[in-house]
Amino acid sequence: MKHLLSAADLTRDGAEQILATAAQMHDVQRREVKKLPVLRGRTVVNLFFEDSTRTRSSFEIAGKWLSADVINVSAKGSSVSKGESLRDTVMTVAAMGVDALVIRHHASGAPAQVTDWVDASVVNAGDGTHEHPTQALLDAYTMRSKLGDLAGRRIGIIGDLTHSRVVRSNLILLRTLGADVTLVAPPTLMPSGIAEWAAAEGFSYSYDFDEVLPKLDAAMMLRVQKERMTGGFFPTPREYTVGYGLTRERLRVLPDHAVICHPGPMNRGLEITADAADEARSLILDQVSAGVAVRMSVLYHLLGGGMSADRGEDRSAARTGAEGRGATGGMSADRGEDRSAARTGAEGRGATGDMKA
Repeated sequence: MKHLLSAADLTRDGAEQILATAAQMHDVQRREVKKLPVLRGRTVVNLFFEDSTRTRSSFEIAGKWLSADVINVSAKGSSVSKGESLRDTVMTVAAMGVDALVIRHHASGAPAQVTDWVDASVVNAGDGTHEHPTQALLDAYTMRSKLGDLAGRRIGIIGDLTHSRVVRSNLILLRTLGADVTLVAPPTLMPSGIAEWAAAEGFSYSYDFDEVLPKLDAAMMLRVQKERMTGGFFPTPREYTVGYGLTRERLRVLPDHAVICHPGPMNRGLEITADAADEARSLILDQVSAGVAVRMSVLYHLLGGGMSADRGEDRSAARTGAEGRGATGGMSADRGEDRSAARTGAEGRGATGDMKA
């Protein structure tokens, strides 16, 4: 896999492989020492042209825990604010010899366009209202941790579907994993052509949240994206909550085994109440935790496969380091730290099965 631009890039086997590796990465995430050496010498640049907290932070942590060199570039602090085009920006960064670009952009299709301009791997971290594949992967990973295999599970995606990039990626991936998906929204926030889309892709849709809710294994609430709205999509926030919010009353109808998800950030009191967000069945913080593990897995699968060719250079560097320590008596105090680092690396390799590279 060279790039990850869409959830449609993943076969079922490919998705399962990423999710399985993410489980191993999650084990590493729980350790006191979280470093793995698998991407040592690789450089990842996070190019974010829209504001982000969870996605950018988790990609940065993921890269660093895999020992990659990670650089963050935002539109506000780059030459984009001076009028530089996307093409010039990414080609300038790529010319520095980076291995991967993680891109969030307000224009749908921007990451796919970038792949025509650079040789580096490209990860779509959200493009306009189009897709957000790593969010879909972490959502699936989180739901599987509580529900098991998602094949046959009934997943409801409720809320502002028109402006969401999460819904398309989740719909594609969940269908790939065998889940039964139902989209729920008011008519003004349901994507145009929904009937044809549902018939072609094999999912269902509804305008009645209360009818769908009792049948669900998972309720995924989507944020009302006020910043993307240019007109009146519903009369008042209160009316939206009454019709499509996950309220205290609806929690009583949701099956006891069902889980609650939200990709964040949340509008508490609008699409989800505090009772639902903080309920025992809520997996919202689990999704955040899973985001790091899943993005570690994605970066590993994109960049880790080519590491075997570098082993000879690594051994040569190790020999050079050993000769240097022998020639400089003052470095003997560092040997304990070197041994500790070696043990940490060995533990990392042992904890991550197939990541011997």
